[in-house]
Amino acid sequence: MNPERIVAEFPAPEFRGAQRQALRDIQDAFEAGNDVVLVRAPTGSGKSLLARAIMGCARRVEDADPVDPTGAYYTTPQVSQLDDVAEDDLLDDLKLIRGKSNYTCILPGEEDTPVDRAPCARERGYDCAVKHRCPYFSDRAIASSREFAAMTLAYFMRTAGSEVFRKRDVCVIDEAHGLAEWAEMYATIDLNDRTVPVWDDVRVPDVDGDPDAAVSFAEHLVRTCESAKDELLGQDELTPEEAAERDRLQELISELNWFVEDYNDPESATTWVVDADDQSVTVKPMDPERYLKHTVWDRANKFALLSATILDKEAFCRSVGLDPSNVALVDVEHTFPLENRPIYDVAQGKMTYEERDQTLPKLAETVVRVMAHHPDEKGIVHAHSYDIAEKLAGRLDDFGVGDRVRTHDSDTRDAELERWKASDSPEVFVAVKMEEALDLKYDLGRWQVLCKAPFLNTNDSRVAARLADGQWAWYYRTALQTVIQGCGRVVRAPDDHGATYVADSSILDLFERARTDMPPWFRDQVDAMTQPALPEPDPAAALAGISGEIDQVEPTYAGESSTASTASTDASEQRTGSDDRDGGGRSSRSGSPLADVWDGE
Repeated sequence: MNPERIVAEFPAPEFRGAQRQALRDIQDAFEAGNDVVLVRAPTGSGKSLLARAIMGCARRVEDADPVDPTGAYYTTPQVSQLDDVAEDDLLDDLKLIRGKSNYTCILPGEEDTPVDRAPCARERGYDCAVKHRCPYFSDRAIASSREFAAMTLAYFMRTAGSEVFRKRDVCVIDEAHGLAEWAEMYATIDLNDRTVPVWDDVRVPDVDGDPDAAVSFAEHLVRTCESAKDELLGQDELTPEEAAERDRLQELISELNWFVEDYNDPESATTWVVDADDQSVTVKPMDPERYLKHTVWDRANKFALLSATILDKEAFCRSVGLDPSNVALVDVEHTFPLENRPIYDVAQGKMTYEERDQTLPKLAETVVRVMAHHPDEKGIVHAHSYDIAEKLAGRLDDFGVGDRVRTHDSDTRDAELERWKASDSPEVFVAVKMEEALDLKYDLGRWQVLCKAPFLNTNDSRVAARLADGQWAWYYRTALQTVIQGCGRVVRAPDDHGATYVADSSILDLFERARTDMPPWFRDQVDAMTQPALPEPDPAAALAGISGEIDQVEPTYAGESSTASTASTDASEQRTGSDDRDGGGRSSRSGSPLADVWDGE
């Protein structure tokens, strides 16, 4: 790697904000001998452009010995982030490759068949006459030979050990704050009648959370899967369904063998937990260092990990199996004006499972008031769960503002999001799990409401185990990451502006508990938080933007005077220390940490 090239490799014609200084700091961090550099860059700082500049420092073929890794990988867990890269003309030298299921066969009569179910995957010894033109194999060949290859983190991990995608000199991971959680998710093994083709052929033991019993069951299941797979491999031709079953069996065998091997390895730092009932067994890893070493850390010489929310260097390194002494943290300055990204306190109480029924009616009324304050501007309401989304949408419909509200379910998520973004109407999108990797620049989104503190589910065995071990700092830090990510959805550029309304008092408590983990630029936002003077919950005013009858004061930003700030108190009295606010249902910090925990739905 040659970090001296980093500024020259920046792909944009000019620098914006703190980009030039960020590149200099990253250069210094690599030149100091660090193998891994964490780049904490706020939303809108141009992380993808920084990533491309870092990739440009990778060793080139003409400068390398035959055994030296060259080139660079770009990977991200977010599919939408990869889509953004694909559409960015400044990043057109990154060759994208996706999984087989994203490509269709080009053979006559197979045009609707995914490549992973095409004749080459179904028939033994099939010699495809058009393989050189196959969209998947063509993209794979180009990506493997190009200097820069881009792929999702799932595909990147799946190709570990591949002869096609070998070790490279540099790897850049974008949106890397959740790397440990993504690794845990990818390494989790769900065993039930939907995921195991031979489920009816095995007797499910009563493992009762016992990893030793789970290992014995895994070994037995591997033998059953191998027998079924061998039977399929003995056939000359398979149906698409049989090909899918064969592939799933092989996948299961690999997953189960990995679990057994890792569990029996006394050197492994991974802890395995097991959830089970009479219909399913789920095997989950905690802190899967060995898994990450194989799938990520062995894939390149140098790494750059980019995110706005790598909140604690030491804790992050522990979670992903890195030595902090070999890792540098580079902070990128936030150059968006503070007044363009306000956070408003409109908390109406807690949205924990026990208190939700009391809080939700007040929250719905608050959303109507926010809608009336932004009558002709699109907004998004982050509902956190489908249960909250459904109940909130019902309440808004009861208020008479349903004509302005768009919702989605798990099947229509992407389609409804795209319809909402494409609409010229100031619709309000009640969304679930869209706090990350969503770009609502300019008029795509001018305001948002955070309905629920995004605490992890304490019924999850991994979460429960960590909390039993006293890892409350991790628990609050994880929730804070999601809140910070969410706050960045509606402000995407220095001249952009958008308001964030906090409607759950547990988020306010989170700000106090996790204050020391906040990046300075986000702490400034929290310290500047005010309680806005919103209009009355008038359905007609909330619908004025779609009825063409707007006659009220427009919301203001960027330092302009506004009625939204007239109810604020001095900044020194906001969110510093404890206060005894009433009217919002906020509780004292002196209670148990479990008081604000989301305990499952």
